[in-house]
Amino acid sequence: MTSKKNGYLLGAVAGAGVMAAAVAGAGMRLPSAHADQPQLIRAATAPIFAPPPGAPMSYADIFERVSPAVVSINVTSRADPNALRRAIPGLPFLVPPSPDEDEGSGGLGPRGGDQGGRTERGQPRLPRQQSSGSGFFISGDGYIVTNNHVIENAETIKVVLKDERELEATVVGRDEATDLAVLKVKGQNFPFVNFENAAKPRVGDWVIAVGNPFGLGGTATAGIISAYGRDIGETFVDFIQIDAPINRGNSGGPTFDIYGRVIGVNTAIYSPSGGSVGIGFAIPADVAEGVTKQLIRGGQIQRGYIGATIQNVTPEMAEALGMGEQRGAIVADLVPGGPSARAGLVAGDVIVSVNGRSIKTNSELTREVAKARPGDALRLEVMREGRRRTVEVRSGVRPSERELAVNDNNNPGGGRPGVPPTPEAARTTVLGLTLAPLDETTRRQLNVPADVRGVLVTGVDQSSDAAEKGLRRGDVIISANGRPVAAGAEVAAAVEAAKRTKRENLAIGIVRAGRTAFLALKVSG
Repeated sequence: MTSKKNGYLLGAVAGAGVMAAAVAGAGMRLPSAHADQPQLIRAATAPIFAPPPGAPMSYADIFERVSPAVVSINVTSRADPNALRRAIPGLPFLVPPSPDEDEGSGGLGPRGGDQGGRTERGQPRLPRQQSSGSGFFISGDGYIVTNNHVIENAETIKVVLKDERELEATVVGRDEATDLAVLKVKGQNFPFVNFENAAKPRVGDWVIAVGNPFGLGGTATAGIISAYGRDIGETFVDFIQIDAPINRGNSGGPTFDIYGRVIGVNTAIYSPSGGSVGIGFAIPADVAEGVTKQLIRGGQIQRGYIGATIQNVTPEMAEALGMGEQRGAIVADLVPGGPSARAGLVAGDVIVSVNGRSIKTNSELTREVAKARPGDALRLEVMREGRRRTVEVRSGVRPSERELAVNDNNNPGGGRPGVPPTPEAARTTVLGLTLAPLDETTRRQLNVPADVRGVLVTGVDQSSDAAEKGLRRGDVIISANGRPVAAGAEVAAAVEAAKRTKRENLAIGIVRAGRTAFLALKVSG
């Protein structure tokens, strides 16, 4: 699956994986001719904190030990017309995860067979496509870890072992939020690797990735760990960055350290071309282990939920709100009747900590909340109108990513509304914005919800900072520097107050098409 964005190819990553493996000897199991149970073969006996200096002379011994546990995954599925939705906003060169696909018929056609037709209900039948990815055994009785995007929408899944055996696989469970899935094949005594987290390599340590790039079969590439804690737009994962070459078809495969210990599952690459340029991202072993264990137990992955839409606090917004260097996540919207609304959180609150843990970004907040179990109490420290206060929210259960996406698309209004004329005397001009009262006639014409109170933007000077920040006619300003506003004069007063205190920015909250967002406008000059 590929698309063009900003002139660069956005396609699938065959992300070879990364999973944290054993301490001095977390290993793999190989079938034994003398026992009914798999035999544990130690990955290595070298001291954990004394790796050999420099690059190994050869990776051959490592590859020979671990490669039997790595499999190729061949999938037949119906073409997904929404597959390219995975492009991650704000990162135009990040290749969204997806397996290596047959390029016939524009990459959506099959290698022969059904080309479409109609379903029993008369709807157009999407053509079949074939794709391939990677995975690895985590138990001798046939459990396999891979990426969710490798097997999503699969009609058939075949697993090819190193000895060229081909086995039918079934999906045990999958988690869209972390892009992980577990498969199962029938049989016993499969060679496998373990998830271990005690021997975490350092940035600069050598790694080897094994996978199925471009459907070629078991392939090894080597490199180093480039960084930890990479935020690439995914909600629940702080990725490991590696520079071992990763290409399409490597998705879901493991990456090992020089002792043969699995350290993660590769999922995406950062690339202007769709191919490897030495920047790959892998799901850390601790995340993968926790999710896969839950999936194998048959339990649904449950995450905490507070029912709030949040966004990052920019440096300009922090300056406007008098927060200095402190950052946090600002509450834009609340789910009616949700946990946050019931607890008394309000739009415009800036959350700076959860249960005493400092929060700097919306991703950090989401991950902290996700750790909670349904019913857990979350103590949120918030900034409201320049004062700190604590709000206790009782966690709910986070809906599935698909349900959240549907809700995001069901926003009221939409499009650029036509703004009715306003008498000249009722207008206020400030920061390049022409503002007018939001009366009931205007509210009905613009479909502004009844509970929204604010001032209407009826014009924007195209040379202003407001225009550069994206404000437009029909927006409703609901707050200025954390305080509600209902008239243009109140916005103008907030601007003057900011100037008196020598602040360079004014933080405003706006409502557009039923959605709330916050941004900072320059007041200096």
